[in-house]
Amino acid sequence: MKTVKITLAALAFGLMSFTTATVIEQPTTVSAKEASPVVWKSETVDVGEIPQGTPKTIEFSFKNTGTKSVLITNVKPSCGCTAADYTKEAVAPGKTGYVKATYNAAAAGAFAKTITVTTNAEETPKVLTFKGTVIAKS
Repeated sequence: MKTVKITLAALAFGLMSFTTATVIEQPTTVSAKEASPVVWKSETVDVGEIPQGTPKTIEFSFKNTGTKSVLITNVKPSCGCTAADYTKEAVAPGKTGYVKATYNAAAAGAFAKTITVTTNAEETPKVLTFKGTVIAKS
């Protein structure tokens, strides 16, 4: 009988060790004073028709409307057919910066490409898009 009691007690303690405690975290809010938003002049550019084999540069500009400097931390084109350049230094409040994409236009036909831009001002990267049509050489 003593063995049964010890076994039941061990089983009860063992099952209690599997219980979980739910921790509810309060969402953190960012006040408007702390945010440093980036306002893009345009997030999508239609370059129209471009001749095959002629690289096309597209510039996306933005303004820092916040109270803290904005630094572009990463710029990633969607494919190897696009090269990217961007403002390397921090953009002060009220100032503007840029991201440039140079598309090589090697293949004829319609295209739509993206550039993903990460900054210290926003947690979610911004996806910029440019599109157009490459006209084949005659």
